[in-house]
Amino acid sequence: MTAIRLLLVDDDPLVRAGLSLMMGGADDIEIVGEAADGAEAETLVDRTRPDVVLMDIRMPTVDGLTATERLRAREDAPQVVVLTTFHADEQVLRALRVGAAGFVLKDTPPADILAAVRRVAAGDPVLSPAVTRQLMRHAVGTAADTRRTRARERLSVLNEREREVAVAVGRGLANAAIATGLFMSVATVKTHVSRILAKLDLNNRVQIALLAYDAGLLEEEQEER
Repeated sequence: MTAIRLLLVDDDPLVRAGLSLMMGGADDIEIVGEAADGAEAETLVDRTRPDVVLMDIRMPTVDGLTATERLRAREDAPQVVVLTTFHADEQVLRALRVGAAGFVLKDTPPADILAAVRRVAAGDPVLSPAVTRQLMRHAVGTAADTRRTRARERLSVLNEREREVAVAVGRGLANAAIATGLFMSVATVKTHVSRILAKLDLNNRVQIALLAYDAGLLEEEQEER
C-alpha cells in the first residue's frame, strides 16, 4: 500500500510538533515536510509532491487562504484540508471556495484528523452535511442576490440530471446515497460529478455544494417536498 504523502503547514512549532507526532505514527501516512507559512509551503510542495496539505489559515507572510488558492490552481494540485479554531468562519468559507477539500478543527480528536486526511486522499470532502449547511448559512449576506444570479448563470450549462446530482452533492450526500435516491448506479453518479466539475471548472464536491446553495437550488428542493 502506498503511503499518503502529507505536508504540515502551521506557524506554531508546537502545533506542528503535535501533528507530526500524531500523524507520523500511522502506517499509511508519510509526513514529507513541515512549513511555517504559505510561502514555505509552496516551495515544499514543489520539492516533496504531497498528496494532502494540512493547512493553517492564519499565518504571517503568506496566509493559508492565499497558499490554498495558489496550490489548487496548479495542474497537479495536492488536496488541501484547512486547520481552524472556528466551526463557521468567513476565511474558512473562502478557502473552500478556492478549492480546499474541507476543514478540521484544531481540537479535533487525533483519530478524526487521521480519518480526514485519508478521506481527502481518497477524493472525498471532509464536511459533514450539518457543518456544510452551517458554513453555507454563514455565507448569506448583502451580496446574496448577486451571488444567486451569477450561480444560476453558471449552472445553466448543466442538464436536468446533472442539476439533480449537484443538488444531492449540496445536501452533503455521498455517492452511494445519491445513487439510491436518484435510481442510478454509483459509477453513473461518479460520471455525473466528474462532468459537473469539468463543465463548471471546479476543483471538488465542496465547490459544487457551495454553488448549488448560492443558486438557491437547495431551497427550491425543500419547497417542492
